[in-house]
Amino acid sequence: MKTDFDPIQLEIVRNTLGAITDEMGAALMRTGFSPNIKERRDYSCALFDRHGRAVAQGDHMPVHLGSMPAAVAAVLDDCSPAAGDVVVANDPYRGGTHLPDVTLVAPVFLAESAATPDYFVANRAHHADIGGATPGSMGLANDIVAEGLRIPPLHLLRAGRPVADIWKLLLANLRAPDERRGDLEAQIASLHVGARRLEEAARRFGSTALARCCDLLLDYSERMTRAALATIEPGVYRFDDALDGPIPISVKLQVRRGGALLVDFGRCADQVPEPLNAPRAVTESAVAYVVRCIAGPDAPWNAGTMRPVELRTRPGSVLDARPPVPVAGGNVETSQRVVDALLGALAPALPERIPAASQGTMNNLCLGGLTPAGRQWAYYETVAGGAGAGPSGPGESGIHSHMTNSLNTPIEALEHQLPLRVVEYRLRPRSGGAGRHQGGRGVVREIELLAEARLTLLSDRRDLRPYGLEGGAPAAAGRAAIRRGDGALEALPARAEATLRPGDRVRIESPGGGGWGSA
Repeated sequence: MKTDFDPIQLEIVRNTLGAITDEMGAALMRTGFSPNIKERRDYSCALFDRHGRAVAQGDHMPVHLGSMPAAVAAVLDDCSPAAGDVVVANDPYRGGTHLPDVTLVAPVFLAESAATPDYFVANRAHHADIGGATPGSMGLANDIVAEGLRIPPLHLLRAGRPVADIWKLLLANLRAPDERRGDLEAQIASLHVGARRLEEAARRFGSTALARCCDLLLDYSERMTRAALATIEPGVYRFDDALDGPIPISVKLQVRRGGALLVDFGRCADQVPEPLNAPRAVTESAVAYVVRCIAGPDAPWNAGTMRPVELRTRPGSVLDARPPVPVAGGNVETSQRVVDALLGALAPALPERIPAASQGTMNNLCLGGLTPAGRQWAYYETVAGGAGAGPSGPGESGIHSHMTNSLNTPIEALEHQLPLRVVEYRLRPRSGGAGRHQGGRGVVREIELLAEARLTLLSDRRDLRPYGLEGGAPAAAGRAAIRRGDGALEALPARAEATLRPGDRVRIESPGGGGWGSA
């Protein structure tokens, strides 16, 4: 395809936009208050054009990035942000993921006289608490009201000034409000960095040329994705998996000639009265992640990636949830099972590329309460596990895989800021599936409480193990327990709540990854 643009300049613009999102992420990490943002880096940053189309995204959290365009669309529908405005939102039914993931969006005007924004900068960060019935806001609720504060698109700043009433309302309903305020201010600082760098890019390349490059990059990403999909033999591919329960997650893929893909989740379970429902935006983010993996690292990650893909979900199903069902685990657990199902369906079509199932859960652990001095605290962490082995070698051990791209909380940071002590942290022996290539090992993480706390565990792959491929064995299932101060051991189910006292310990043993090939 011929264009009037120099491909070298186009590549420079592509990398410039990517560098802006990376710098936004670095600013958010460096100025964040909570360990979840400073240490685990549970955030994502992206750039959008005047139409609300994603033009660049950081290498951050796949589950955040694939769903963020729908959140930006909701902001544009409701708020029409002007210069100096920042809009906040977390509504899962309008482009959010789950309530702790709070999205901030700000417009960028390249000329003071412009009537409409030229670009939008956005970020999404997982806050360690967003209110609700339990610390960490990931409890076993039966409706979304009990999960926490649901925020429709609202102005957090107008013309550069905080909207005091909105700040008061938010912080009055969140645990550890000083930490929440600090993380929100870090998100605002990140948006300012992105806006400044976009203005610099417009001066460097010219605003018209920059906008034209953005359009060309979307088209280029579409062509790259279609070319990758065209390498798959046309046909229909199916796979059935499930969340523990069981809650069926089934997919039908129809690969069409010319590099088009239909993804049909119509046979999945109905939405359930527990926090495992996924809004459609979360399902779309999991599909986008797998499509990006197929397209390969050379394809720009933007709105053009999903143009060749048609997604079908059934409203009121566990993958297209409708209010008021709870959704906390849809983002972190159900999204992982969607990836497992998609990769399982693609395995016969791409046997030389598709790995066995990774651990398939994020092992979400929330703790919170009052310190001996009476200060509120909240802790949230996902626990790494094993990655699935593949045709080219064994799976990685102790890694966050697929829809999460976060890190562990370092022991030093955790013990410094919270009334917790890490007693044990190591790889879990014999947890990876056997095979010609062995699945990665899960981890063991045991934490002792130094103050009374409320615990929430939201996990999966405790009954249904991560599958192997091409004759490889499934991985070990996960498990968890509380060891009381008097030595009593209490096994925990996949989803659990409990009260812990000083001296009690919670122990997580995460699943491994499936094996690949006959041993």
